[in-house]
Amino acid sequence: MSSRGSGDVEEEEEEEEEEEEAENINPTEVKMSQIVMPCHSNHRQELSVGQLLKWMDSTACLSAERHAQSPCVTASMDDIHFGHTIRVGQVVNIKAKVNRAFNTSMEVGIQVSCEDLFLDRHWRVCHAYATFVTQRTSTGNKVILKPIVPHTQKEQVEHSVAAERRRVRMVHDDIIKALLSDASIQQADTSAVDKAVAAERTKVESVELVLPPHANHQVNTFGGQIMAWMVNVAIIAASRLCQAHPTLRTIDMFTFRGPSQVGDRLLLRAIVNNAFKNSMEVGVRAEAYQKDGPNRHINSAFMTFEVLDDHGKLCMLPQIRPEPLEGERRFQEAIARKKIRLDRKYIISRKQGEVPLSVPWDPRNQVYLSYNNVTALKMLAARNSWCLSSEKDKVRLYTLEQKSMLSFKVESEVDVPAQRAFALLAELSNRSSWDKHYQKCELIHQVDDDDFLYYVVTPSVGHGAVGSPTSASQGEGILQDFILLASRRKPCGSGDPYVIALRSVSLPTHPPTEGYNRGEVLCAGFTILETKNDTSLISYYNQASAEVVPYISTDIAGLSSSFYHTFCSCSQYLSKNRLQCTSEEQTDQYQATDRDSPTCENGAALIGTQL
Repeated sequence: MSSRGSGDVEEEEEEEEEEEEAENINPTEVKMSQIVMPCHSNHRQELSVGQLLKWMDSTACLSAERHAQSPCVTASMDDIHFGHTIRVGQVVNIKAKVNRAFNTSMEVGIQVSCEDLFLDRHWRVCHAYATFVTQRTSTGNKVILKPIVPHTQKEQVEHSVAAERRRVRMVHDDIIKALLSDASIQQADTSAVDKAVAAERTKVESVELVLPPHANHQVNTFGGQIMAWMVNVAIIAASRLCQAHPTLRTIDMFTFRGPSQVGDRLLLRAIVNNAFKNSMEVGVRAEAYQKDGPNRHINSAFMTFEVLDDHGKLCMLPQIRPEPLEGERRFQEAIARKKIRLDRKYIISRKQGEVPLSVPWDPRNQVYLSYNNVTALKMLAARNSWCLSSEKDKVRLYTLEQKSMLSFKVESEVDVPAQRAFALLAELSNRSSWDKHYQKCELIHQVDDDDFLYYVVTPSVGHGAVGSPTSASQGEGILQDFILLASRRKPCGSGDPYVIALRSVSLPTHPPTEGYNRGEVLCAGFTILETKNDTSLISYYNQASAEVVPYISTDIAGLSSSFYHTFCSCSQYLSKNRLQCTSEEQTDQYQATDRDSPTCENGAALIGTQL
């Protein structure tokens, strides 16, 4: 099956977004346009990253406060990758809007683009996600935020995926610790001590006095200003290693640990933690103090720099010799962060038409695989161009055609509470009792409470559709197997569905074997939405791979209704077990009903390539 060019996909998505935005104006949206003046630039007549961060932070804060209708402060900023530079005379366009509001915090999406007024050109520079929190009232009470109501398809996707991004933020530090405990993380190379540059030579220490122009409208130090100062000392540290002018490429996720006020002294320390072949990581720490008072840790950030020659090619960088103890710890953590960046870039940036489809699974990338798994299903469910192909007894079959990609959705209401339906469908061992397509399903590994790896065997769909008169003879002895990552999520907010998502992964312990056709799942799974009167709307999605298209094409064409019979079997299974309650469900019923938790609740996973 031919894959569609990524450029075509992006262009179509951008056109759809522009049309939707023209029709729907988000009330939290704030736009800022700034022309880059010489005072905003560095020595190369390019916009200073510190200045850009100031503009991004102020735009996002205005958006957050427009929604909260109360003062807000920056709590964190997700990873930022700067793909392009901006020169003096060009225009920076920044757009920020609230993607989702939790109880007292909200995620704000920020998009930065550049405009050349004389050449009539526009291009994207970067995007980021910032978390803002509301300040307490004068009486000390928290400000409870009203929920965001998404209107466009893009807003629905961002609103839904915001919960997944929040999960990743909460476990970010744990991922670093897990990688550092892995014996595969390399040690400092002592064989090239003579050629390596001592890390102490790159140390930078600077003190800034917070004056009224550096404060925001709440008399706290402006978060964007702190970030700008941190970038400044990081550039100096990087320059001391490479003895050239470095280019900032990425800023890792960072969190503001506490506020500072006018009159504070900000102590900024920077050092090169590690130097790789063509890049280096600089760590920056910001502390605030008042005269003789104790130092307060305000923020830490990790920035990746590159050095380009006159032709725009990457330059080789000298090795770094870390300091004993603390320096060696920073050296190891820099490797772990680079591993996370590469895993995230590889997993999240992969196109659905790429071959092989299966991403290798290992414990170090499981967080981002899980994120990608659930996010892909949520994005597929949020598409607004589903077409009804057939309907029988209120069981509906929808299709979504995107040039070379075909997706389908089967949907129906079931007289079973959503929580109970989720628990039943999550019992994968019972799948064979209602789905004749499953011959074997073994749990390979329980990754955690939310993610599971399964080995599944089904009849091959390429030799007669399963259930057809010819399938028994033509498909006899030909089986199809899958290695699947199954991820489940309970609702993280009002109106959210229960989610059971799956995708193919590869495991060295389970390679393809003779006698089986190794199948691959692009994106599939269930969403279960609670409706009125203890009923639930169950939807099954599948972004059909080549193995599945021959099976579902007969249903779409109206030549068969196997999807209907399978869904009826599922519905009967749920209704039959409607009143039985698992111990987990009983526990959930007595828990607090507040869905605004940093992570979704536990759950099992369900796989399926056919329905």
